[in-house]
Order: sequence, then C-alpha cells, then structure tokens
Amino acid sequence: MSNEIDIRIDGAELKAEPGRTIMEVADDADIYIPRLCRHPDLPPHGSCRVCTVKVNGKFMAACTTPVEPKMDVVTDDPEIKDLRSAAIEMLFVEGNHYCMFCEMSGKCELQAVAYRLGMLVPRYPFMFPRREVDASHPGVLLDRNRCIQCGRCVQTSRDHDHKHVFELVERGLETRLSVDSDTNLAATDLSVADRSLGVCPVGAIIVKDTAFRIPIGQRPYDKAPIGSDIAGRE
Repeated sequence: MSNEIDIRIDGAELKAEPGRTIMEVADDADIYIPRLCRHPDLPPHGSCRVCTVKVNGKFMAACTTPVEPKMDVVTDDPEIKDLRSAAIEMLFVEGNHYCMFCEMSGKCELQAVAYRLGMLVPRYPFMFPRREVDASHPGVLLDRNRCIQCGRCVQTSRDHDHKHVFELVERGLETRLSVDSDTNLAATDLSVADRSLGVCPVGAIIVKDTAFRIPIGQRPYDKAPIGSDIAGRE
C-alpha cells in the first residue's frame, strides 16, 4: 500500500511522498516556483522568500515546507506576485547592480527572476551602499556590490569544499559577506577548483579570465526565461 499523500497545487490533484518539499513536488509536476537562495546541491534554508506560496491561505516558503495531507497550495496570484516582486526589488536597491555592464548579464538568476516577474523599476529608493571589491586573489574576484547574501557560497565552502572561506556577518542592512582572513581573499585557502565559486546566483564571485567567454545573446536566460527547464513556459 502506497504511503503517498494527496495534495493540490494550483488546482491540480497530485500524489506526493512524505518528507518532500512543496518546491520539489511542484518541480516534478512541471510547476515553476521562483527561487534564489535555493540550489539543488544544497539543503534549503528559505532565506530569500522569493519562493513564497500560499498553503491553505497562509504564506509559506516552498523550498522548506514539507508536504502534508490535504494541502491546498497556490503558487501564483496577484498577492504572491507582489510579495515576490517586493523581495526582488529590495535586493536590487540594497546592492549596487549594473546589469548593462555586468559579465553575468544573461546568466544572472536575480536579473532573470526580475525579468520573469515583469520588474521594470523598483518601488523603493536606491541605497547605494559602500561595499568593497576584493581583487587580491590571483584567480578570483569578489565584488560585494552584487552580493545578495543568499548564503550559497557559505554552505558550499563548508559542506562541499570542507573549508570556511566565506561567512555572512552582521545583521539586517549591515549584513555582509566576509572571508576567513583578517586581510583579504588572497590570504584564505580558496582555490579556483572549489565548488563554492560556481554557486553564486549573481556576479559577486567571478573566476578571473572567464568573463564573456559565452557571448551576450547566447547565454541561458537570453534564450529562455528562468524556470523554462521546469515549466517550459514561453
């Protein structure tokens, strides 16, 4: 006898295995839920809240919420879209993002989610924070202006590279990406072979001498909107 449970996502009746998250079940059902901090190789922690959905009328993070019997999940309505858009807009105004000049344009998940949500200009005033750029490492550039504090590099450095090169320090608007050194990135044991360099969703961590190897116009989100691999939407 199957131990699958019955849930509903956007009106579709689905079978789900206990212990799986709403996002995992939705992905399997070709229902795309936007996300930023979530990475398939890392445990979810729900920090960005871009994946907010309604579960029986209550707002929940799809990446961390396990499915339960009789769940009724709504992944997209005007209220949800407005919350997601607000979260994305805050990420833009709290950093310094210059998409026209960024080598991650067309590959940047933040930019791609903003396009998918139809963002034109933020509703909030730009804060223009003063953030450091660390080019001391021979193989890696760390540009904190673009960092969205998603924590992916922190998790990957710790759990996959078995190092602690990156860490998020301070709280609130003072949160910043720090490195395991009193001086700079070059003084850490970071290697260009580390997996933590490949998980940044924006352009905060760049391997030197790799920019623009894929020309603009041929990059993943130049060709199709983010999430098209899941839902196949136009």
